Amino acid sequence: MPEQLATSPYDALLLLSFGGPEGPDDVVPFLENVTRGRGIPKERLREVGQHYFLFGGVSPINEQNRVLLRALREDFAENGLELPVYWGNRNWAPYLTDTLREMVKDGRRRIAVLATSAYASYSGCRQYRENLADALATLADEGLELPRVDKLRHYFNHPGFVRPMAESVLASLAGLPEDVRAGAHLAFTTHSVPLAAADTSGRVEDHGDGGAYVAQHLDVARLIADAVREETGVEHPWRLVYQSRSGAPHIPWLEPDICDHLEAVHGAGAPAVVMVPIGFVSDHMEVLYDLDTEATAKAAELGLPVRRSATVGADGRFVGAVRDLLLERAATERGLAPDRCALGTLGASHDVCPVGCCPARTPRPAAAGADSPYA
Repeated sequence: MPEQLATSPYDALLLLSFGGPEGPDDVVPFLENVTRGRGIPKERLREVGQHYFLFGGVSPINEQNRVLLRALREDFAENGLELPVYWGNRNWAPYLTDTLREMVKDGRRRIAVLATSAYASYSGCRQYRENLADALATLADEGLELPRVDKLRHYFNHPGFVRPMAESVLASLAGLPEDVRAGAHLAFTTHSVPLAAADTSGRVEDHGDGGAYVAQHLDVARLIADAVREETGVEHPWRLVYQSRSGAPHIPWLEPDICDHLEAVHGAGAPAVVMVPIGFVSDHMEVLYDLDTEATAKAAELGLPVRRSATVGADGRFVGAVRDLLLERAATERGLAPDRCALGTLGASHDVCPVGCCPARTPRPAAAGADSPYA
C-alpha cells in the first residue's frame, strides 16, 4: 500500500454514535439508557419521549448511521484502504460493548474511533471516552484481550465538514422568496449545554467563558457566513444560538434558545431566517423535532419565513474527511508529520485529549486520552 494510503497501525475503524429508538416500544428503554443513574421516573420519560412518538417512536439516527457506514466502507474500498469499519452506539443497539467484543473476537487489536460529534465538550467527547472505558472494563472482566482504542481528533473545522454545510446554506437561501432572501438572517444552531460544561470544555488552557465548545462553533459559523458572502456578495447577519436544552431549570445553560431568537429577530425586523444546524452531523431527532417541528412552528406563528439547511450526513466530502482523519492519525502514530487539514483560526485539534480536558462533574475513567487507564 502506498505510504499516503497506509492505515497501519490500525486494523479497524469504529463508528461510535449516540443511538436511538427504532419503534414505540423502544422509546422509554432508550431514554432509561440515556438518563441512567439520574432517578427519573418512567412517567417523566414517557412525557419526554413524546417527540419520538410523533415520528412513530423511530429516531432517524440509526438509519443515518447505516447509510454513513455503507458510504465509509465503499469509500475505503474505492481508495484501496483494506480496513474494516464497525458501528456501535452508546445508548441503543448495536451497543458499543457488543461491537467491541465482536471486534476483539475478529482479531482487531488497534482500533481508530470516529465519534459522530465534531466538537469538544463533555457530552460530545469525554462521555464517549468514558463509554469506551466502561466497555473495555467489561471485556477485561470477561477475560478478553483488550484492544487499544484511539479516538480521531475533533473535525469541526475540517473542509469536508464545513464546505457541505456552506453549500446547504446557499441552497436554503435560494429557496427563500426573492423579496426576503438578501435580508435573511443566519441562525447557527447547536445543542445547548450547561454553562459549567461549556466553560470547562477543551484543554485546560482553553477553559474560560464558553470554553472550546463555544469558540469552535463560532469559528465554524464565521467560516460558513464568510463562504456565503463570497458566493453571493451579501453580508447576512448571523448569530450562534442553541436548542435541545434539558435538565433542571435552575441550572444555567447556553442561550439564546432558537425559538427565543426567532422571536427576537422577527421583532427587530428580520425578513427571513435560515437555521443552520452546525452542531449536528446528521438530521436526527433533535434536528427533526427541535428545528423542523418546534422552531418552524414558532416561525409560522410569527409569520417569519424560515428554511433549515441540511447537515453533512453521508456527503461524499465528509466521508472523504473521515478517511483523511484516519490516514492522518495513522501516519502520526507511525512517527510521521502529515498535513492536518483545518480551516478557520483555531487550527487542527489535538489527537490525544489531555488531562483535565472536558472534565466530568464526578470523575470517571475515560479511554483514548492522556489519563486513560488503558494505554
